[in-house]
This record gives sequence, C-alpha cells and structure tokens, in this order.
Amino acid sequence: MIITITGDAGAGKSTLGEMLAEKLNFERYYMGQILRDLAKKKGMTLVELLKYGESHSEIDNELDDYQKHLGEEKENFIIEGRTSWFLIPHSIKLYIKVDPKVGAERIFEDLQHENKRNEGSNLNTVEDVMNSNRKRRESDDLRYKKYYDKDCFDENNFDLVVDTTEMTPEEVLNKILEFVESKK
Repeated sequence: MIITITGDAGAGKSTLGEMLAEKLNFERYYMGQILRDLAKKKGMTLVELLKYGESHSEIDNELDDYQKHLGEEKENFIIEGRTSWFLIPHSIKLYIKVDPKVGAERIFEDLQHENKRNEGSNLNTVEDVMNSNRKRRESDDLRYKKYYDKDCFDENNFDLVVDTTEMTPEEVLNKILEFVESKK
C-alpha cells in the first residue's frame, strides 16, 4: 500500500506523515524537505527555488523521476509531495487542508523554535507567513498547470480530504487510519 499526502501549507502534512509511517511501520519520503535542502544548496530560500522552477523544469523533473521510480519499485510507504498523487496513480491519495490563517499560525509557531523550513526571510508575523504561503501556492499552481496540466489543489483528485483546522493530530490520524483500513 502506498499513501500519498498533499495539501495546504500548515495543515499538518509532515506531522501526519510521521505519525502514519510510525503507526503502519512504513518508510516515509518527504519531497518538501528534499526541495528545501536543494534550495539551501543553491543558496536560495524555498520560495526563490520554486520561482526559479517556473522557468526551469529540471527542478521538478528530477523529483518527478524519483517519485515515479519509488512508485514502481517499492511497496508500503508514505510519500508527501504536491505531485505524488498523480505520479503514483495506484496510491491512496490524501489531501490535508486547513484554514489559511490557522496554517500560517502553525508555521509561524514552528519558525519561533527551530527553523529547518527555509521558507524565506522576514517572516516576522503571521501575516508575513500568509503572504509567503500565498506566493508559494501561486508558484506551485503556475508550475503544475504549465508542466503537467494538473490542479494539485483540486480536492476532487483525492480519495480522502481532511480539514485539520479544528482537529488534533491524533484525531486526524485516527480518521485516516479508519479510511486506510477500509481500503485494505
């Protein structure tokens, strides 16, 4: 069983991916961290790298090939990525959503502790994070429509959509585990 996870910024995708991988004893792949590491290596923020990717498809192509290969060669894993759901079509496809302000508040809170996100600079307020999230989503939309003719934020593409705005991570996990169990 392969489970793909995508969704809104700050919805809890990574937390959920970690919890789900531990509960199911699956490997976990996180495309967001791979992108963040690539941005850092190139001396860019994540937003800058994604903007660069709007006119340089090799950024996405490399990640796409990696995800396709995983889907063809491996079983029983979780992968978090915007395009994973259509690059691995036989997966269980999850979309995790959140109110934009709540998502920005969660990210802002994370940034106050240990910032491994490489989101960008000058994220001094929740509003700054909301603007950064909006720019990232606009860039993602542009790239995915240009390169794939896909809307990665259309909830109709997914097997299960969960709004985490007023849910604890444990509540989200239980809802997803119940759904996954019904697909076995």
